[in-house]
Amino acid sequence: MNAGEAGAATPRPVTSLRGVGEALAGRLAALGVHSARDLLFLLPIRYEDRTRVVPLGELRPGMRAAVEGEVLLTEVTFRGRRQLLSRLSDGSGSLTLRFFHFSTQQQQGLARGMRIHCFGEARRGAGGIEMVHPEYRRADAEIDSVDDRLTPTYPATEGLTQGRLRMLVRLALAQVSAAELRDWIPSELLQRADLPSLREALMLVHQPPVDCPVEELMNRRHPAQRRLAFEELLAHQLSLRQLRQNIQAEPGWAIGSDDALTPSLLSSRLLASLPFRLTGAQRRALAEIESDLARERPMLRLVQGDVGCGKTLVAALAAARVVQAGRQAALMAPTELLADQHAQNFQRWFAPLSVPVALLTGRQTGRARQSILEGIREGHAPIVIGTHALFQEGVQFANLALAIIDEQHRFGVHQRLALREKGAAGGRQPHQLIMTATPIPRTLAMTAYADLDVSVIDELPPGRTPVKTVALPETRRVEVVQRIRSACLAGRQAYWVCPLIDESEEMPYSAAEETAQTLAQALPELRVGLVHGRMPGAAKERTMQEFKQGVIQLLVATTVIEVGVDVPNASLMIIENAERMGLAQLHQLRGRVGRGTHESTCVLLYQSPMSQLGRERLAVMRNTNDGFEVARRDLELRGPGELLGTRQTGLSQMRVADLSRDADLLPAVQRAAQLLLARWPDHVAPLIARWIGQAEQYGRVG
Repeated sequence: MNAGEAGAATPRPVTSLRGVGEALAGRLAALGVHSARDLLFLLPIRYEDRTRVVPLGELRPGMRAAVEGEVLLTEVTFRGRRQLLSRLSDGSGSLTLRFFHFSTQQQQGLARGMRIHCFGEARRGAGGIEMVHPEYRRADAEIDSVDDRLTPTYPATEGLTQGRLRMLVRLALAQVSAAELRDWIPSELLQRADLPSLREALMLVHQPPVDCPVEELMNRRHPAQRRLAFEELLAHQLSLRQLRQNIQAEPGWAIGSDDALTPSLLSSRLLASLPFRLTGAQRRALAEIESDLARERPMLRLVQGDVGCGKTLVAALAAARVVQAGRQAALMAPTELLADQHAQNFQRWFAPLSVPVALLTGRQTGRARQSILEGIREGHAPIVIGTHALFQEGVQFANLALAIIDEQHRFGVHQRLALREKGAAGGRQPHQLIMTATPIPRTLAMTAYADLDVSVIDELPPGRTPVKTVALPETRRVEVVQRIRSACLAGRQAYWVCPLIDESEEMPYSAAEETAQTLAQALPELRVGLVHGRMPGAAKERTMQEFKQGVIQLLVATTVIEVGVDVPNASLMIIENAERMGLAQLHQLRGRVGRGTHESTCVLLYQSPMSQLGRERLAVMRNTNDGFEVARRDLELRGPGELLGTRQTGLSQMRVADLSRDADLLPAVQRAAQLLLARWPDHVAPLIARWIGQAEQYGRVG
């Protein structure tokens, strides 16, 4: 939420509420609350039934309960540290309230004879049952006790009690005007989706009646919560569609517009030079891309497919069409290792066609870097491969017509837009081709990539052998080492992946450096290499080259090798602490083997005992090699924020909606977005501002 919601009444500052001064406003700001209306969108994280007062004589350790009693004694004691103790009684039993942080005012409020209503967790103390820092109030206070409703618990911040937050929310519910809380979703759309109005939904989530199903509320499946999730999903859908509209409102480069289906001379020669034919899925994706390139509006297309499906070659053929037209193509990769891999592939494909391929990464300095920058600026480098260094200051393209972004989930929306801005020239915008080897379930793609057309390469090249996956406990490590010896002595190669570089007390995973030393001692007849993210680029590249050339038989690495490494002779992948990794990452790592004709195996080593989540992850990996099925299960197990990466703008910041839980809302959300844009366009900006705020200006790059 943001002040300045377009088309709406300006929200009153939170200091307009009684009792809110600058200090309290500062604490509320830490929760994202700046206006009185913002308080209404600070939603409870759970609910408790405090409507039943439990007799003190029935309290047992571990119970969270509401109790009432008369104060018999209140005193400050020094038992190891200063503390306030207050003794309550209700005739059925007694209870001690213990406070380690307290004020004189608090001490006076617990004077002998006062009747107190409090809520907390009972525990066993030195003098019997006690509650430490319970919430409490005078039982006879003339305030809304909300005892006829479930009690909400809000996100916490230092210096702000739950009682104070509840009081402020009640004030906001009573005082925020209809104009400030305008419902931007027209009633006919709400009726179609069978959802309540915004004010009805907010009243219920903050003050649910005692007969409201608590389980439904806790699972976020109540119609009031679904109403808010619907609006948040709609705001994200609209923001991405608006991004698409903004980008495509400007002209792009029409590449091969005379006949989009006739391959350019360059791409024909590239195809003819390949020792294999494209799969049907590759041809279909390429036809969709070439059709987009031929139009005068910028392409916005996502190509997704499983590991090894041939996305990079499709991107190279698209680049060939652009270069044939006399323009530049750039490919941005998330890591130097992956950028190096792409550069080698592109150079192998384009060198015989006399097309230079430049590589630009952050490690380049001095004259070498200046020479590359000059080639890009002057247009002598028609194809440029690089990391995020591509959109840094000082990089200028002569005529960038195609921006290819690999592993989109590793970049934020703003980063790929920054590369687009680099290509803006002559009033035209470059085409954007986004690639990901992390297949995305359709429900997630509908929301996460609503600004993109989607091509799916759902077919692997012939000859790819499915990887056999087994899960073994850490106690069978010796057998695994023997298996590596046998495979490598038979002429194959192997990976051993460790989660961390160094040992950590908090995360006792095997460190890559220590593992490499141990394996080198256990396998003296093999050459063992080591690659991790902290190594100098040149050393990392040298080791990778030696592994590709077969000089190194066993490569110990961190997850830096998750993407981009292509060694067809590698047939064995060992992953330590596999139960701790996400499914998408495990699947990517598994995709490093099985790239040749040899039967390949992925061994998932795990530590016992395993969590339920760990067991489910490993079961999925054993049962399927299908990346789309892995992604679907990953979405169920981890949710969208982790699946896409936390830098995926917007989705990781959703406050109410959850794509795995609320996926059934998406078709209605899409229909509502289309209708709003067509019939109520003035409602779009206020909705986006309410849920995403002014900071996320999707169409611009700061």
